[in-house]
Amino acid sequence: MEEPIIFSIESSCDETAVAILKGKNKVLSHLVVSQIDIHKVFGGVVPEIASRKHLDYLNQLAKKSFEEAKIRPEEISAIAVTYGPGLVGALLIGLNFAKGLALNLNKPLIGVNHLYGHIYANFLAFPELKPPFLVLLVSGGHTMILHAKDYLHFEIVGQTMDDAAGEAFDKVARMLNLGYPGGPKIDKLSQKGNAIYDFPKPLYHKGYDFSFSGLKTALLYFTRENNDYRIEDVAASFQKALIDTLIHKTIKASKDLKINDIIIAGGVAANSYLRKKIKDEQEKNKNLHIYFPSLELCTDNALMIARAAYEKFIRNKFSNLSLDAVPNLGLKDIC
Repeated sequence: MEEPIIFSIESSCDETAVAILKGKNKVLSHLVVSQIDIHKVFGGVVPEIASRKHLDYLNQLAKKSFEEAKIRPEEISAIAVTYGPGLVGALLIGLNFAKGLALNLNKPLIGVNHLYGHIYANFLAFPELKPPFLVLLVSGGHTMILHAKDYLHFEIVGQTMDDAAGEAFDKVARMLNLGYPGGPKIDKLSQKGNAIYDFPKPLYHKGYDFSFSGLKTALLYFTRENNDYRIEDVAASFQKALIDTLIHKTIKASKDLKINDIIIAGGVAANSYLRKKIKDEQEKNKNLHIYFPSLELCTDNALMIARAAYEKFIRNKFSNLSLDAVPNLGLKDIC
């Protein structure tokens, strides 16, 4: 069977991205335009601006993608697109573009859950990876531990009860007047500080669920009640409390479920402290196998959407043109 060629679109938030993937791992094109510089002056993503910029960028990116891949649009096998979760306006721009292309080229449409895409970013770097494995999915909007029982079968082991890890990073960064995006700024600042403050680790010894609102509140009161502190030390202490909790619960789930393969996915997977500490866990236990996507695939991109779509393509799991954007796409069926 000839390998499918999938053209994909990602526009769930403030990155406009397209990609063309042949088969499981042959990258023909991979383009991303970030809007960070546009939104950082507002301290966060402005949905209306994000949507307008997707509209400005998408057509020219698509043309450039086919030129880079050196193929004609008629040669692709399917069009994949993120349909949720995300900002509804931003999702609709990508989704309607994909529908128009699918209709014009008479090609099947594949709707992909954004979270599923983040998971499959690892498969681009590690083609030998196969279920069962555990997933620590940490992003701006979601934090969860998943049990991958099969390629399209994921069960939630634990998830955040309030703030996601990336959301907590952004909120704390605003408290400390660090600007947007918060995660990279706290990570960089932490490298100059020491984790000398004992911030709480809510639910640390209770099951697999997470809670970061109490940690965020503790930091807020600390900064209000104390003037004599180094911001670098506060950032490092906050980051340590949050990341240590993520790792502790993931390793606990690995032991309890007797699963030694763990993949890290989502934007927070780029955090340098998270990468270092979980590799330390791997050094302690040689049976553990930890997988990270490359840094460029941690953030939103269309290549991960194409790789996720491949799994649906080979199983004939296509979408029809009535597919709608689902900004709060459910987590029980993340495929």
